[in-house]
Formats: sequence, C-alpha cells, structure tokens
Amino acid sequence: MNKRIQELADKAKLSVPPGIMGVDQWVEAYNEELAKLIIQDCGIALNTMLRDMISRGHAYDLIQQHFGVDK
Repeated sequence: MNKRIQELADKAKLSVPPGIMGVDQWVEAYNEELAKLIIQDCGIALNTMLRDMISRGHAYDLIQQHFGVDK
C-alpha cells in the first residue's frame, strides 16, 4: 500500500473509536473517514498543482463539493 494511503488509513483508525459500536458500524464509519481524508488530501495536492490554471482553492472546493465533504 502507498505510504501516504497507509498514513491516512492509520489516521482514520484513530478517528473512529473502537468498542462504542458494532463491527459493521465501525467499518462504515472508518470507510467514511478514510474516504474523507483521501479526498481532502487530493484537494491539497490539486490546489498546489492547479493554482495557476484556476483560482487558488477553487479546484479543492469543487472536489469537496462534488463528494459532499466539509472542510
């Protein structure tokens, strides 16, 4: 697994406390948190790459809006 993806996976695990929900609920919450972190990371990368092509931050905002992820 890509090192950055693994870092995000570890961060997602820390964000979803174990033991307060069933396994299926935990997996769903973990998957949602991991997806959110990946989308945010993509937005950060795109913001840097596209800053000269469109207004700064606009690509990031569009990606977040498309996936329904809050800042």
